[in-house]
Formats: sequence, structure tokens, C-alpha cells
Amino acid sequence: MGWILFGFLLYLVTRCLGGLYSVEQNERAVKTVWGKAERLGPGGPPSDDLSPEEKERYLYPQVRVRPPGGPYYRFPWERVYKVSVATETASIGYDPEFPDANEQGQRLEAVTKDQLNTGLTGQIRFTVSENNLYAYLFGIKNPRAHIMGYIHSVLRERIANFEAPKREEDATATMAGAGGISINDLRKNLRDLNDHMERECRSSEARYGIRVEAALITGIDPPHEVESALAAINTAHNQVSSEISLAQASADQKIVQSRRAVEIETLKAQAEVEPLRALAGQLSALKRSGPDAIPAYVRNLRLGLFERARRIIMEVPRG
Repeated sequence: MGWILFGFLLYLVTRCLGGLYSVEQNERAVKTVWGKAERLGPGGPPSDDLSPEEKERYLYPQVRVRPPGGPYYRFPWERVYKVSVATETASIGYDPEFPDANEQGQRLEAVTKDQLNTGLTGQIRFTVSENNLYAYLFGIKNPRAHIMGYIHSVLRERIANFEAPKREEDATATMAGAGGISINDLRKNLRDLNDHMERECRSSEARYGIRVEAALITGIDPPHEVESALAAINTAHNQVSSEISLAQASADQKIVQSRRAVEIETLKAQAEVEPLRALAGQLSALKRSGPDAIPAYVRNLRLGLFERARRIIMEVPRG
């Protein structure tokens, strides 16, 4: 009887001591008691990017999170869920449920507005949200699959409805828009596409407990059969852009030269008019001095001319 009691006590001690655990530096832990997580209250991380209906749908409770450290203790009826919060990087075509899909996750296919299949390459950087671990652990069966599916749907929807921004100064963009060359438009506006992806992924933390830190599309590849046609179109657009730039430069140069010529002629005219205005002012002042002032002024000018002249021819009236 004593051996049985000793064995039972040894079993209890072993089970209890086996409940010690620790949490690594890049991990967070959540403990459940009889299958229920320790809750702190309702409400996950707020997100202004969710609609009112979505805010009610994705209202997850806050749970108690064990920070790095330890040892921590758990009873046999408790279970510990450890989650890595380190930043992860994945290809834009990665599918957690079907790793061989999308060319083994390296290239995502999408259809453009002009009905062309195009391949997208790039990367996303994400991390598990410590503020919404309930959604990651208990709200969704496979949160990584959900977040990648959400990113793929947002990206494909954007590609299918993308239109290049209208710019009056960009003549080639106008020509491309008229021809429906959406692949060229996408290549020229990769930054706008990436900004749109980041805006749409801001709600991922509230939805799935995963925070998307960056979504970067690095390449857009058209089908092989249209690559040569797009290259020819791009060459033509480059030539048109070059000709337009040369014409604008020549026109600007001519405008500058015309303005300079007008300024020079204006200055010349002012230089010629100024002595006449001064002379007119002097004559007006002489006229105001009296009736004999102007004849005297003319006589003095003649005397000055006579002094400088070498020969003087005078007309003598015939008698």
C-alpha cells in the first residue's frame, strides 16, 4: 500500500514539475484553462479602415500575453500556445495551403484591364500582432492562408481595374491610355500600386492578427507573345517623347531669344527717344523764358557749328 501511494505522489510531482515552461525573446505565449484563454476584456486593435459591419464581425477579445522570460508554470489542465512575433518575409505568390501553386509561390498571375495575363513578382513583410493574438490563435484556422488570400484578392482587383493617372504634360501617357496599354501603365506606376497595397492591408491586424509591414511589387511581366509588341510600342513612345522634348526645347529657346530681342530693341528705342525728350524740355523752358530766347538759342547753336566747320557755303541773294 505504501508503494502505491509513493508512486501516485511521484506521478503528481512529475506532472506538476513538467508544467514549467519559458518564452523565448522573439516569442509570446497565451495560456488556456480548460480550453479557454485568459481574457482581459473585449476589443482588439482599432482600425479605421474597417466598415461598421466589419468592426462588429472582427471584434476579438483581448487575452493575457506572457512576455519573454520564465520559467512559467502551468497545471495539467492548462495549455500554452507559443507564437513567434519575428518579422517574416514571403514571396507575393506564396500560398500556405498549396505550396506548389503560383509557380511554387514565386510568381502570381493576374488579369489586366485589357484582358492580358501578367505575372507579378515581389515580397511582403509581416509579423504576428501581439495586440490581437486571439484572432491569430483562436479566431481563424489558418491565419497565414487568410492573409495571403486577402493580399492576392486585393492585388488582382487593383490590377484588373488599374488606370494610369491623367497628366496633361505627359503626352505618352495620353497615347498609352488611348491604346489601353495597361501593362505599360502598371510598370510606370509601381509606386502607386505598392501604396495602394499598403493602405488596403492596414486592416489585416484587426482581421487576422497579422500586421503587414510592407508589400512591395518589384516586377510585372507580360505574356511572352506580347513582350515583343510591348517593346516596339515602348520604343515608339520613347521616340515620340524624344521628339516632343526636342520641339519643346527649341520652342523655349526661340521664345527666350524673341524676348531678348524685344528687350534690346526697346532699350534702343528708349536710348533714341531720351535725347529728343531732353531737347523738347529745353525748348519748352526757353519758350517760357520769352519770345527772344529761342532765336538766341538757335544763333548760339549756329555759332558753335561755324566753329567746328571747315567750309561754309552761304547763299548770296542776287541783286
